Amino acid sequence: MKSIPAVVYREYLLRTTSLTWLFFDLFMPLIYLLIFGIGFDRALSEGIMMEGQLIPYNEFFLGGILAMTSFGIGMNTSYGFFMDRDNGIFYEHLTYPMTRGEFLLGKVLFNCVIATVAAIIALGLGSWILGISLSVAHLPLVFVGIIIGTAGWFFFLMIFALRIRRNDMYNTIINLLYFIMLFASSLFYPLDLLPSWLTTAALINPVTWQADFLRYFTIGVGDLPQIMLQSVYFLIFLAVSFYAGTVIIRKIA
Repeated sequence: MKSIPAVVYREYLLRTTSLTWLFFDLFMPLIYLLIFGIGFDRALSEGIMMEGQLIPYNEFFLGGILAMTSFGIGMNTSYGFFMDRDNGIFYEHLTYPMTRGEFLLGKVLFNCVIATVAAIIALGLGSWILGISLSVAHLPLVFVGIIIGTAGWFFFLMIFALRIRRNDMYNTIINLLYFIMLFASSLFYPLDLLPSWLTTAALINPVTWQADFLRYFTIGVGDLPQIMLQSVYFLIFLAVSFYAGTVIIRKIA
């Protein structure tokens, strides 16, 4: 088990020696919240109608920002995977006296810690600066959603880092995924404001499932039975991504 802390420590060193990377992980979602939240909150001064409630855009957007945090950290880690594999460091790691499961567990644990810290920053400053009213009793479930969501995105995006060989192809696909999955979701806007074809795409998007879960347990807005169903979908997404990722890493020589 000493291998897992060693992997966590390596990830810590990578982040602390590249402050730009750490900044994007911890503070970029908060910047999105401040810029889009303040801008759209003023533009939509009457708020957004959801489940018969009129809520400020800031409060609606917070759940989406937390989902974006998980996705962004998973994407950054995927890029680190790709670069390690591209320059051979990844293959060197596979020769170390640790199992591949321990290697993955160390990485995903560090990612979950970073995502939790980023969520605390976004929740704390969002409440303080923007005056977002949080459902404090449900905050433990928010962090459960952050941790499970981060693990899901870690394993899902890892697949692309390990399967794609060309740098230009990897960057093209990963950026397309970022654009499509974030904007074809409930992250920025309620689904009932979208055209039917985009609503359908958003409903099968794991970003929507996580954003809706986090939105419900931060501000208490949403349809609980639907949220629970989406939670089951996301757990299936996590299980499939985990299985696919571990199969791929076991086959790498």
